[in-house]
Amino acid sequence: MVAPLTYEDLITAVTKRHPSMSRRFQQIARHVVQNPNDVALGSVKSIATEAGVQPSSLVRFAQSFDYTGFAEMQRVFQARLVTAAPGIKERIHALKGELGQRASTTGMATLRDLVIADMAGLEHLLDSMTEETLTAAVDCLANARTVYLLGQLRAYPIAVYLRYALIHLRRDVRLLDGAGGLATEQAQLMDDKSVLLAVSFRHYAREVVDIVEAAEARRVPILAITDSQLSPLAKRATVCMVVPDGEYNYARSLAEPICLAQALIICLAQRLDLDPAPADPLSEIDAG
Repeated sequence: MVAPLTYEDLITAVTKRHPSMSRRFQQIARHVVQNPNDVALGSVKSIATEAGVQPSSLVRFAQSFDYTGFAEMQRVFQARLVTAAPGIKERIHALKGELGQRASTTGMATLRDLVIADMAGLEHLLDSMTEETLTAAVDCLANARTVYLLGQLRAYPIAVYLRYALIHLRRDVRLLDGAGGLATEQAQLMDDKSVLLAVSFRHYAREVVDIVEAAEARRVPILAITDSQLSPLAKRATVCMVVPDGEYNYARSLAEPICLAQALIICLAQRLDLDPAPADPLSEIDAG
């Protein structure tokens, strides 16, 4: 076996082998996939600390992919930085520099920091999403007889918005909201003429993962909006839309997934040849 020479090949290999990895290696895999810039620029000790493992575990992880050591694997991440767009942390730093750094704890300073982080995240989303992925997602929505929506915890508002917007497009849409503890039973109504649009981010809701797994077993097309190629939704999705995630903190923004959801609705309206004139239901989407 030859060690992966490019970042894309390495991530593909990590994703393929992730289910069979030990728990410790899965922990490392999630960290390197979700924080490629940190892996490229950090020391073995700092990366290990961030990943919550020992430096020796990083070395063994790299060797499991036939690298001589962690430094050789790290060079793959460093090569990516030469041509890749800057990550979210780098964008936030640059935007703060452009707009002027203010050392303040006022309410407006807090709002400003959140807006800057959202601006950086939206730019990252624009760079990471592809036309092919969006087109495939819209194809699934346009061809489905019924659209089932699923999202819990932080992802729930995304699913609710999509239900609201799809109703205005006169689509047959069902929100698996779990009322009465019946989400799993509601999901039994899905068939191969339906599509399941599932939204989930760290830490992935167990019921969402279970329903997605059951849908895959029944050959229901699955659209996933999630935050990593190693998400439990990603490996089961017909189409996976990855929304790059920033630092983990209390105020986890929904700006990026909401923007992606809006793009899906607008593209679907265009596919269905709906005229967004004032009398059209789409006007209420803009107004709402």
